[in-house]
Formats: sequence, structure tokens, C-alpha cells
Amino acid sequence: MVSLSTLDYVLIFSFFAITLFIGLYVSKKSGKNSSEYFLSGRNMPWWLLGISMVATTFSTDTPNFVTDIVRKDGVSANWMWWAFLITGLLTVFVYAKLWRKSAVNTDIEFYELRYGGKPARFLRSFRALYLGLLFNVFAMAGVTLAAIKIGSIMLGLQPWETIVYAGTVTVAFSAVGGFKGVVYTDFILFFTAMAGAIGAAYYLVNLPEVGGLDALFSNENVASKLSILPDFSNTEALITLLIIPLAVQWWSSWYPGAEPGGGGYIAQRMLAAKNENHAIGATFFFNIMHYALRPWPWIIVALASLVVFPDIASIQEAFPNVTQDKLGHDLAYSAMLTKLPSGLLGLVLASLVAAYMSTISTHLNWGSSYIVNDFYKQQVNKDASEKELVRVGRISTVVLMILSALFALYLQNAKQLFDIIIMFGAGTGLIFILRWFWWRINAWSEIYAMIVSGVVSLLFASKSIGDYLFGAEAIMPSWAKFPMVVFITTTVWLIVTFITQPETKEVLQAFYKRTQPGGPGWTKIVNQAKAENITIVDVNEGWSVPAGVIAMLLGCVLIYSCMFATGYWIYGEVTLAISTTISAIISGFLLKKFWKKIKAKIL
Repeated sequence: MVSLSTLDYVLIFSFFAITLFIGLYVSKKSGKNSSEYFLSGRNMPWWLLGISMVATTFSTDTPNFVTDIVRKDGVSANWMWWAFLITGLLTVFVYAKLWRKSAVNTDIEFYELRYGGKPARFLRSFRALYLGLLFNVFAMAGVTLAAIKIGSIMLGLQPWETIVYAGTVTVAFSAVGGFKGVVYTDFILFFTAMAGAIGAAYYLVNLPEVGGLDALFSNENVASKLSILPDFSNTEALITLLIIPLAVQWWSSWYPGAEPGGGGYIAQRMLAAKNENHAIGATFFFNIMHYALRPWPWIIVALASLVVFPDIASIQEAFPNVTQDKLGHDLAYSAMLTKLPSGLLGLVLASLVAAYMSTISTHLNWGSSYIVNDFYKQQVNKDASEKELVRVGRISTVVLMILSALFALYLQNAKQLFDIIIMFGAGTGLIFILRWFWWRINAWSEIYAMIVSGVVSLLFASKSIGDYLFGAEAIMPSWAKFPMVVFITTTVWLIVTFITQPETKEVLQAFYKRTQPGGPGWTKIVNQAKAENITIVDVNEGWSVPAGVIAMLLGCVLIYSCMFATGYWIYGEVTLAISTTISAIISGFLLKKFWKKIKAKIL
């Protein structure tokens, strides 16, 4: 437990006051109608939405999660989420403009644009509750768990106290301010969170017991954890940490903030953009900041923690008030922050509060948008007034906060939730990518993919079946579990697609006319419409997907080069740092030239 100075308290409470003020200030306009409350009238600029995306994914559980995996498996373990850059850039250069063209209020509303009839209505309502309620509560519980651990380590707070203090303010400005309040406060939260993370890393690496970067990297507890790439001689680690994430995971799994084809709160921000180009700019800015730059302050603190707290026993000895069910390597991040001086401590605590509030407020507004637009308005009261919809949105915001807080009390670490969400979404991602470009996919494809992925994941997680198939002396190695879920789920939904009736030509033609996806996967529908003298193709629209894929590849080289270069400059490996910096410059130059061609095609 740390002792806060007057300066620390001033910084923390000033931050609380500013966010509440913003929420109250925009509340009148946000409450005008549901479009303002959930999308801010669709007039947001790219830079504000991009910063909001970064701030949203800068949650309290993220540094804890990074610390957990770095302490256990080294820096290279981050590839389990670094691989999602590929789907992130696919969203930037292919799907961002399609989402903005769709003009839906939520990405769940997409189901009744792309599909038709009762299956589409069922899918929309079910997914609204499945994602907006169940998975959303999972995600928020992980963030709240991290806040509980920070409060316990740094302030000696009981779990319920952390939930009451941080949760009350967050749910208040989220419920009152709506999406506009969330995005405006995200702007402040982003800079506060970045300043806190960088300031903490700089101070902690120079602690006397750490001794600076050179001493840190030569420490016996740290030296074996530094490699950015997995050990290529360790086959299991290579497959688990690099090959599966890069070859399978990025396109096959649904994960909040990195959905294949875009979705969730990322889609919400794209839908709120002024136009297609603003949607593209926002998502590209987000991916650069999220993958190339932001992880390194957390990684440095995680490595330094191996010197100060080399194992869980040392953390437990230093913080005996932490209960056994909350003890883990992820606590090391909070434990290191207790060593910060006055002033910087207040800034870092304010940054952690910022990270918590930004993520939770986004999830609350996003989840509430599903409940209101895609469940309540569709299944409960089709004639609900705009005021009623806003009121239901505010009520559901409070309910989501309470449910996630209660669930957080039963969790132990953020890695648990990451594994659960990844497994439950395994195999569904390919549908989210292809449904824009292949007319034959229908609502039953998605329904069966969702069911099979969940059932198979549960079966493989069970002791009897899971240990038999993937245990120490089982039929298959443990790393094969995820690819098997993907293979089974994909096989089933493909079979279902071909044995069920396709969507009606009216539904498919209307979808094509609005979004203009293009490509050979729609040739049959385009030719059919042409034969019937129905115009669904905009002659001014070129098919920009091939150009988008090339831009995605260049973007991956750019951002991964930036990420490697940042790490190598920190490590002091000058030759590698220079070469990866040059790679970043060249790929950035090529991407800039190529981006002009893409913009010309979508204007």
C-alpha cells in the first residue's frame, strides 16, 4: 500500500471532476435521440475517433495481461495479440469503407441488411444479447478485475471499494453523456494514460535495485525473456506463440477490438465517422499506436519487475493482504507502481483510472447500443420513442456495470478471459471476412458457426474430453486444440451453407446496391440483376479490395518494423534498430503512394 500526497489526491480528483463535467456538458445533446446517444450524429473526425479507439483498448487489464505473459514466457509471448494487426489492417483498407457505406446503427443491425427473414431477425437479437450482454460482461469483468488488483496493491482497498469508487463515476458519465461523452473524455484519457505509462517505465527502470536499462537487460532473470521472436529451436513455443497466431488466429477468431472484418466498438466508431475516408484514417491511426508504440512501456515495467519481484512468492511476501484467489504474475505491474514518487504516483494512478474509465465507458455504451437497437427496439417495443430508447440505454448501462462488477469478484487473472473469448470465437472469423464478398453465405451459416464453436470449445475444455485429446500423453499436442476448434467449426458452417437455401435475390441485390462490395463472389447476383434490368452497380465505384490487400501487407511491414525498431533501440541493438527503421521508412513511403490510389477509388 502506498501513501498518497496532497498533490497525488489533487491530480486524481481533478481528473474525476473533468470527466464528470464533460459527461454532464454533452448530456443534453446526447439525450436528444438514439443516434446522438450511440453515434454522435455520424459527424466525428478521424483523429478524434482514432484516439478514442486507442484510449478504449488502453485498459487497466492490458498492462497486467502483458506483464503476466512477459514474466512467464518472455516478450515474444505478445505475438498472441500482436498477430491481430493483420485483421486490424484488413479492417482499415478493406472493411472500414464498407461499414461506413452500410449506414447501420450497430454492426449487429448488419444482419438484417445482409440476410433476410426469421433467421436474420433471430441472429440479430441473439447476437445482441450474446455479444452485448454475455461477452461484454466478460470483457468488462477482466478490466474491473485489474482495477481491483491495482486498488488492493496500491491503495489497500477491498474489491467492493474499488468497484464502488471507480465504477460509480464511470457509469455516471457513461449513462449521462452517451457516445459523445465517451469520445470526448477519451481524448483526455489517452494523453493521461500515455504520460503515466511512459513516466512509470522511465522511473522504474532507473530504480537502484534495477540499475538502468543495461543492468536490466543483463540480469539473469531478464536476459532469457528479451527476444521479440520466439526461440525457433523450441518447436512447441514457436507453434503456440507465433505460427498459430499468424497463420490461423487472426482470421478465425472473434475478439473485442480485433474482429475479422471489423465489428464491435471499432465498427461503432467507423459508423460514427464523417465519411469513409475518416473511418479509414481513424482505424489506421489506432493500429499504429496500438501495436507499434504503446506496448513497450508495459514490457519494460514487466521486465523490471522480474528483478524486484522475481516470483509470485516475493509478491505475496511484499503484499500479504492480497487474497490467494487474486495472486498471480499480473500483480507485478501494480506492485512496481508502488515504488513511484509523489506527483508521478498521482499521475500514474490518474492514468490507470483513465484507462479503466475509457474502456468501461466504451463497453457500456457499445453493449447498451446492442440491447437498445437490436433487442429492445426489435423484440420488446417496435414503436418506442427516441426518449424511451435513450432511457432504456441509460438503464442498460447501469445493469451492465453491475453484472460485470459481480463477475469480476470471481475471476483470478485477465489471461483466463482472453483464452475463453478466443476459444469461443474460434472458427467464426472467416464468415465475418467472407460474408461481404460471397453471396452464398446466409444467416444459417453464422448461426451454426456460433453454436458449433461454443459447443466444441466447451467439450475441449472439459477434463474428460480435453485431457484425452490434448493432455500430456494425449492423442494431439496441446497447441492443436485451437486449430481443431477452427477446423471443425469451419467445416460445419461450410456444409450448412451449401445445404440450406441462399438469401433471396431481393435481399442480396439491396445489400449490394448499398455497400458496393464488388468482386467475383457477387458475379451471379450482378448478372442476375442486369438480366432483370435492375441497376445495383455504381459505375463510379472500382473494386478496391486487391489494392486494399496490398496496402494491408505494406501496412503490416510498416507497423511491425516500427514495433521491432522501437524495441531494438530500447535494447541498444543499433544494427537491428537501424535496419528495421529503414524498413519502416521504405514501407511507409510505398504505402503513402499506394494509399493515394485507394483513396481515388473510394472517393
